[in-house]
Amino acid sequence: MNSFGTLDKLVINEIEYDFHNLRKLDTQFPKISKLPKSKKVLIENLLRLEDGLNINKDLLFKILQNPDLNHEIFFLPARVLMQDFTGVPAVADLAAMRNAVAKQNKNPSVVNPLSQVDLVIDHSVMVDYFATPDSFQKM
Repeated sequence: MNSFGTLDKLVINEIEYDFHNLRKLDTQFPKISKLPKSKKVLIENLLRLEDGLNINKDLLFKILQNPDLNHEIFFLPARVLMQDFTGVPAVADLAAMRNAVAKQNKNPSVVNPLSQVDLVIDHSVMVDYFATPDSFQKM
């Protein structure tokens, strides 16, 4: 849906991307341009996720009309980046939940994050054996 006409296109290296252009809201909702970038990100996320049910035109209008107020809003990022300090426990939690589902004779592959998650491991993993055919057995 695109209730406020913010959907726009951007072409980079002949690849076309869709995005919601908040500048298109400036005339109807002048307060938007003066908001902090973090709040603009949340508004763009709502515009992108507008489905007519959970996020509808009325909800968006209330937020756009009074963006200074504290609103409880739905936020679903397109991607989550976790570094190893927080990411490794999250992966362990997912593994435990999948194990619990498997013990109930159900499909463990149904336990997945709702958004894409990228885990960056920079120094928390130590490798004792590598690059040999028997490295896995030496663990």
